[in-house]
Amino acid sequence: MSDHLGLSIAAISRVLSGAAAARSIPKATQDRIVAAAEELNYRPNLFARSLRNRRSQTVGVIVPEVSEGYATLVLSGIEYELMQADYFYFLISHHHREEMIQRSERLFRDRAVEGVIAVDTLLRDRWAIPTVSVSGHHEPKGVINIVLNHRLAAELAIDHLGGLGHKRLAFIKGQRFSSDTESRWRGIRHAMEKRGIAIVPRLVAQLEGDQPTHEPGYLATQKLLASGEAFTALFAFNDASAIGAIKALREAGLRVPQDVSMVGFDDVQSAAFQNPALTTVRQPLRTMGVLAAQTVLQQIGLGSGGNAAQQIVVDPELVVRESTCPPGAGKR
Repeated sequence: MSDHLGLSIAAISRVLSGAAAARSIPKATQDRIVAAAEELNYRPNLFARSLRNRRSQTVGVIVPEVSEGYATLVLSGIEYELMQADYFYFLISHHHREEMIQRSERLFRDRAVEGVIAVDTLLRDRWAIPTVSVSGHHEPKGVINIVLNHRLAAELAIDHLGGLGHKRLAFIKGQRFSSDTESRWRGIRHAMEKRGIAIVPRLVAQLEGDQPTHEPGYLATQKLLASGEAFTALFAFNDASAIGAIKALREAGLRVPQDVSMVGFDDVQSAAFQNPALTTVRQPLRTMGVLAAQTVLQQIGLGSGGNAAQQIVVDPELVVRESTCPPGAGKR
């Protein structure tokens, strides 16, 4: 193409790669180069370019699993923001296998990723490349964590249920391996104490298993019902478990919300289309993904100055729909 245009290889490369130095080349010449590239069906060798400038234009992303809900919403934000910077990502799902998390660093390094975003994944050691965590909570020094304000999230849910008049609340805690479980539970305990409502230990069930389905919430609610303790409201760890809980309540002859009010967490896309539409604490998951991508790009060197904070906190909001009402509102 250099001979065809009578221009230097360097000038052609600057224009086709979008380098800042191309601005010094006259517009007419740039147009000639682009037209010739289209005519000759020229495609730049991205691998060779990455070797020259030591940039692969890729970021590694590690998640527990990919299913409707938490991870997919975070990924949508990550993908959108990376695309704006002409970056792509490699994705690894570790399914809570510690050996897979440890192996991921080498897999990413072998693929020359420039940074890593870890979603709901505990990193025990700092990796040698720029790393950002989403909901990590216990990250090594130097890893920036995008985290939800769990205390505010709990207060929003508890204040809503308490304001409706509920005093007998049941809870579904997250799995022990989830990075959000303990932070969320501390927020709930604080909100309940602040509201002056006692937590009944027999009305606390924990999700078990790692299936990204409604079944763990269904089974946890069966345990709550089997406890023999009466409750008029249930605050679930996430929307998936809330949906499973509603099925268990209905099988027990209880109506939602007339007999038991239900509050979920996350506000997944299907939450608004449940029957009844689910009241939930909306976690801005897509925004958290965008922030994670922006932050890792800043660390790589694309952004304006990077971010010195160790933690970036985002706020939730309560979305009130049809699954909550005052206790006894629908007495038969």
